[in-house]
Amino acid sequence: MSRRGTIEGIFVAPDAGEPMERVESVEAVAGRGLRGDRYFDERGLYDRREDLPPGADVTLIEVEALEAARRDEETALDPADTRRNLLTRDVPLNHLVDREFRAGDATLVGDRLCEPCSYMQSLAGVDGAVSALVHRGGLEATIVESGTVAAGDAVEF
Repeated sequence: MSRRGTIEGIFVAPDAGEPMERVESVEAVAGRGLRGDRYFDERGLYDRREDLPPGADVTLIEVEALEAARRDEETALDPADTRRNLLTRDVPLNHLVDREFRAGDATLVGDRLCEPCSYMQSLAGVDGAVSALVHRGGLEATIVESGTVAAGDAVEF
């Protein structure tokens, strides 16, 4: 791991469909998710752990993707509107599929790209959100080593 980016924001939702709430730090629990988030407590869109696809422990999105959506598609999205947990800066998430990286004190493995969906767009209430984030909707990852993640922490990859 030789490159570094930053955690710019952390978001969790206590229940399916509830607004994402910004928090300053979160406990990332291996094989379980982010403490306080809907999927950790099995209250998300998928309400049972065994129904979740691999990589549902944590989702990430680049602040640069939101800037590009605003610039290229004239679509303004608040980071919480994306339904992603971690907002990063200077982290090329598309390149972290099948790679291990650190976020704060936690170790993650990128599982697959997190393409935007109509459910996210409907909750955000922002027309064009899906098309604005195609191929830049972020990353789904598995937590392989528990640890605390805080706003301002490094992402090492």
